[in-house]
Order: sequence, then structure tokens, then C-alpha cells
Amino acid sequence: MWPQALDALEALRIAMNAPLRIDSGHRCALHNARVGGAPLSLHKRLAFDVALAGHVPAQLAAAARASGFKGFGFGQTFLHLDTRARPAHWFYGERSKAKWTSLGIS
Repeated sequence: MWPQALDALEALRIAMNAPLRIDSGHRCALHNARVGGAPLSLHKRLAFDVALAGHVPAQLAAAARASGFKGFGFGQTFLHLDTRARPAHWFYGERSKAKWTSLGIS
């Protein structure tokens, strides 16, 4: 796990002033393959899937951006966050896209 990713996660926890439930964090290559992760998955280095339960999704996303995350995957029940070099975002299907765009995320 890269220190930059852990520092961003801690900054997010402090900004939210609440616990973060990590649904998926660091994965070894074998586990990543077993769960159907992409071969170049950032979960093998610097990514987290944070559960939305207990958080205001748009507030969580804004705080994550301010905490240093640059990669955002918007799911129905989670927010994928990573500290890749260049900003990127995506949606996990049309239902996720509809949910997040209704919150002002596009």
C-alpha cells in the first residue's frame, strides 16, 4: 500500500468526521484475479472502495477530491477512490450514472 493513498484516506476520514467502511482495499494479484478485478487494478496498489452507507454521497465525493484522490468510480453503494497520477472518473452502469448525476456529479 502506498503511503500517499493511506494519507489521503486518513484525510478523508478526518474531513468526514466519521468512520469509513472500506468494502475493498489492497488486493494481492491472486485475490484480485479471484474477485474478477482488472489485471492492472489500482486495488493492487492505491485504491479503496468506500461504502456510501452513513454518508451523504456528494459530500463524500467532494471531501475525497479535497483529500487528494484523483480517481473516482461512482457505484450504487460505494465510491471507488484512488490516487492515480491523472484525474479520471467513471460510473458502474447506467443506474449508478443516473444516481450520481441526479446529485450533480457528471
